[in-house]
Amino acid sequence: MGRPAKKEIKLTQDSILSLMQEIYNELVEQRNTAIRIQNKMLTMMKDPEDMTLIGPVIEKQQKIINDCVEKKLSLSKLQSSIWEKSNLNTNTGGNFTISDIDMDDDIIKSLLDKDTDTTGGSYKMK
Repeated sequence: MGRPAKKEIKLTQDSILSLMQEIYNELVEQRNTAIRIQNKMLTMMKDPEDMTLIGPVIEKQQKIINDCVEKKLSLSKLQSSIWEKSNLNTNTGGNFTISDIDMDDDIIKSLLDKDTDTTGGSYKMK
């Protein structure tokens, strides 16, 4: 039995928009949850000794908030590159491949690395 044929992924403007919107919505939800937990912890703090117990939780929530902001910035850079490329290739009907996008590979790599990091996020690319 031979290797299965490689599957071709079709990227359209609509599919990319849908994926980016889903990622953005999950980032917003993740950030809002972290802020809510952080604020709840701050209201529970009554004595200076409470800071030793609550401090690590607040620090973790702040890291999640910062990671969400970084992911949003990376997503906007990626979206900008995609829009630029799709506007240049209007004769292709909105179809393009990842290799068509003129952008730094580090942006895509950082998004994928952050996606595989289990400490900062709840979503995973499949």
